[in-house]
Amino acid sequence: MKSAMSPQSKLPDVGTTIFTVIGQLSAEHNALNLSQGAPNFSCQPALIDSVAKAMRDGHNQYAPMSGVAALRHALSAKVDALYGCHYDADSEVTVIASASEGLYSAISALVHPGDEVIYFEPAFDSYAPIVRLQGAKPVAIGLSMEDFSIDWDQVASAINSRTRMIIINSPHNPTGAIFTDFDIERLTALTKDTDIVILSDEVYEHVVFDGERHESMACHPQLAERSVIVSSFGKTYHVTGWRVGYCLAPAELMDEIRKVHQFMVFSADTPMQVAFAEALADPQSYLGLADFYQQKRDLLADALSESRFELLPSRGSFFMLARFSHFSPLTDDEFVLSLIRDHQIATIPLSAFYSNNKPTGLIRLSFAKDNDTLYEGARRLCRV
Repeated sequence: MKSAMSPQSKLPDVGTTIFTVIGQLSAEHNALNLSQGAPNFSCQPALIDSVAKAMRDGHNQYAPMSGVAALRHALSAKVDALYGCHYDADSEVTVIASASEGLYSAISALVHPGDEVIYFEPAFDSYAPIVRLQGAKPVAIGLSMEDFSIDWDQVASAINSRTRMIIINSPHNPTGAIFTDFDIERLTALTKDTDIVILSDEVYEHVVFDGERHESMACHPQLAERSVIVSSFGKTYHVTGWRVGYCLAPAELMDEIRKVHQFMVFSADTPMQVAFAEALADPQSYLGLADFYQQKRDLLADALSESRFELLPSRGSFFMLARFSHFSPLTDDEFVLSLIRDHQIATIPLSAFYSNNKPTGLIRLSFAKDNDTLYEGARRLCRV
């Protein structure tokens, strides 16, 4: 059907995401998928049983806007136990319809036209567009290409009277980097006595490797009081399609976030919330995740040890980067297309995580896959 009008786009330079494009190409070429950040294995059967029971028990109508009470209280207790910070279950914890919805609600509620929002590239692709939709300016600061650390002096230079928010992501998608004590010290110093909000994307909070600790904003009182923390049940429980997450923030910030949340989706899916409340009663359901994914990281790294790729360290998340620029002159996009067409293996170009599609000579691999897929993916990459 031809439209009767020509809309004026709010995002004229935004097209279909790279994840959709790669997914379509993978299907066309029957490529094995190491690109998508979603498991290809099932969650625990007990979790599905809990959802089915919740449905049979009648939990099929709207949940409270802020989330099922049992889940909010379970989250408050979990965060208190893990990070030593108490969030009031009634006023400071909100169950959201995916971490993506939480990010949008927080940015929409707290960022105004003319504001500036600092974020770090490479970055998850939704941050900058959401900021732009508020009439605000996203300010990208590039991470070091050596170790993907933050140049805090550059951050200090970028902060001005219009800076309203800093978006951080640890463990980091796509690089696998994690925040350190030094990062916490600098972030604390730079935001002290300011009106800057920290939006902390912590969806991989339980996937930190080699015995290191996740530096949640909830661990640090001076940061917690100005932070909005967004996390995801989908990443933790291997159910990314269920689209349920949660948001933590001081009551004054949460009041504003809920104003937006209630008009976006009102509430997240009810039976899933009931099931997650039951799952959280067993801390091992999330505390065992780091070991689970570390084994997969090490398996893929070992299987690629004879390849031509240079693997970069992954300290968290379920991604690792692989360098190809030392043996191929192709751009990131060209190289990924050649992998799909010539070797039937799908990956993601790191350039897709930059607003200017900056060539990097790196691809992102997901190891959130069953072991057979990882072995076969490595076999195909070793042929490159």
